Amino acid sequence: MDTLLGALVIFLLRLVDVPLSTVRVVMMVRGQRRVAAVLAFFESLVWILAISQVFARLDSPLNMLAFAAGFASGTALGMTLEAWFAPGQVLIRAIVREGAEALVAELREQGYGVTVVRGEGRAGEVPILFIVVPRRRAEEVLGVIRAHAPRAFVTVEGVQRAIGGHLPSVGFFPTVRR
Repeated sequence: MDTLLGALVIFLLRLVDVPLSTVRVVMMVRGQRRVAAVLAFFESLVWILAISQVFARLDSPLNMLAFAAGFASGTALGMTLEAWFAPGQVLIRAIVREGAEALVAELREQGYGVTVVRGEGRAGEVPILFIVVPRRRAEEVLGVIRAHAPRAFVTVEGVQRAIGGHLPSVGFFPTVRR
C-alpha cells in the first residue's frame, strides 16, 4: 500500500508543478515578471518534492511511471487552465468581401471596437476589419463573423499590449487602460 500511496503522491505533485510551469511561461511571455517569479518558486519547490520521492525509491518502477503520467496529465491540465483563464487580448483581422457593413454594425452593437481599413485584394477593393478583444471572447467574435461573412478570410494573433481605444473587459480579467 505504501508503494501505491507514494506513486499517487508523486503523480499529484506533478499534477501541480506542470500546470504551474505552463502558466508561468504564459506570464513570462506577457511580461508579468513578478507573477512569473512567484510561480517559478512554487513550481520548482513542488518539482523538488516530486523528484525526491522518485529518487528515494529508485527500485520502484511505479514511481517513475507516476512521475511520467503526472507530467503528461499536468501538461493537459495546464493547457486547459491556460485556455480557461485566457489572459490577454487577441487581434482578429477579417477580410470581408460581402456583408461587411452588417458585420461591422453587429460587432459594434455587441460592444466590440472595430476599425475598418480599405485594402486591395485579387478582385479589387476589400474592407479589412481589425478587432482587438479579450482572448476569452475570441470565439464569440469568430462566431459573429462566421454568421455574417462565412467566406471571410480571418486571422487571429496574440497582442502583447493594447492601450487606449475601445476594449471590452471580461470576467475577472478587466482590460487595463493607461
